Amino acid sequence: MYTNYKDHLDKTLNEIREAGLYKNERIIVSPQGAEIELNTGQKVLNFCANNYLGLSNNKSLIEAAKAALDDHGYGMSSVRFICGTTDLHKELEKKIAEFFQTEDTILYAACFDANGGVFEPLLSEEDAIISDSLNHASIIDGVRLCKAQRYRYQNADMADLEEQLKLAKDQRFRLIVTDGVFSMDGNVAPLDKIYELANRYDAMIMVDESHSAGVVGNTGRGVTELYNLKGKIEIITGTLGKSFGGAIGGFTTGKKEVIELLRQRSRPYLFSNSIPPLVAAAGIRMVEMMTETNTLQDKLHRNAEYFITGMKKLGFDIKPTKSAICAVMLYDAKLSQDFAAKLLNEGIYVIGFYYPVVANGQARIRVQLSAAHEKEHLDKALKAFEKIGKELGVLK
Repeated sequence: MYTNYKDHLDKTLNEIREAGLYKNERIIVSPQGAEIELNTGQKVLNFCANNYLGLSNNKSLIEAAKAALDDHGYGMSSVRFICGTTDLHKELEKKIAEFFQTEDTILYAACFDANGGVFEPLLSEEDAIISDSLNHASIIDGVRLCKAQRYRYQNADMADLEEQLKLAKDQRFRLIVTDGVFSMDGNVAPLDKIYELANRYDAMIMVDESHSAGVVGNTGRGVTELYNLKGKIEIITGTLGKSFGGAIGGFTTGKKEVIELLRQRSRPYLFSNSIPPLVAAAGIRMVEMMTETNTLQDKLHRNAEYFITGMKKLGFDIKPTKSAICAVMLYDAKLSQDFAAKLLNEGIYVIGFYYPVVANGQARIRVQLSAAHEKEHLDKALKAFEKIGKELGVLK
């Protein structure tokens, strides 16, 4: 049987290659950071990691993880309600709630699990989910697992959101769902306007802060801080895998009754191992560091403004952004791959994004700024972008 299926798979893979959509993985042999080493021996500047605060190789987090490895062991070998909860898990949940000024938190193996496990336990066919069209794949998949009625509004389009709320008026409960920062474009959800509409049409709000926590807001509390809505949003999801240390782990934080029901019925929580204690310990230290000082957030904000301003001056087509994501629009999938390959030769590590990660005809290079970058790193990247942009005819 597999012989025929193998032929089908080979044909599909060849079609992906011929369309210029095949994804190759580069191999890193060093810790994650502003400068990394590849298995080829090449040392490059990394501009495509979610390492927004530069904490992926932070000594303080590593020390916390090492101490937990000695005190609590390597892994839990169980789900939370059986024998997979430690004091470290509970302390991290408490600190995340304090950080976002919410009532309680539940940890997951990843934010994909948090988003995959949040809708089905909370909503039924009597209810409605109104989702932004550019929400992350994990939200889309989570919504598919739920029997609630589905409505979709165009990205950050408040007139369309209001129209969908009107269409959903007969449902029992309505939940508006949005990314805080949209990962491919870098734009920030207009949460203040969403909040106004939610109040007007008796709806709740869920925000995924994965790309906005640690990045947006004066102290990195995300879009709820940016719009002065801390503690007013019913559900927030997020990750420990980006700004918050870059390892693994996700969370849902919000109203205590929501979190309590998720502990009882959220399938990824009930049927997946707990995050390792060493990750929880590093997460605790991470929250403490972010509470003690804004140094990293301030540096990230300066770096993002400097680089994005420089790219615009060079003449690149940049998506509007208020985050640490700079989407350099190239539109053609092959061009995005060629551009990224030539940048690698210049010592700049970036990746071309194309279908199905973004819509057809919307290929781009997504540059992600970090507090780990120094000004000389940014200048080198700008110089390389200018050189390759002219070489490939993107810049005149």
